[in-house]
Amino acid sequence: MPSVEMTRHLYQFFPALENRTIRVPAGSVAEILRTINEIAPGFTDYVLDERGALRRHVNVCINDTIVIDRKTLSDHVPDEGVVYIFQALSGG
Repeated sequence: MPSVEMTRHLYQFFPALENRTIRVPAGSVAEILRTINEIAPGFTDYVLDERGALRRHVNVCINDTIVIDRKTLSDHVPDEGVVYIFQALSGG
């Protein structure tokens, strides 16, 4: 089963995810995010926009590759994959 890791600041909004190993069934990024949302309701509202696409400053990687399909999140996560969820830093 793939594992999910995320930046620490997300835990302040979703404490149910903190201090645990998050394992999810293999599938698309969209399916993985829905599974995380079952553990921590509201998670998808935080990382996805109103159309279900990744928000502008949110990135998701599968192993060491950033997902290509940011709109429908169809990139496949293999059984032994690691999904990293993080927000891009921006500023001026």
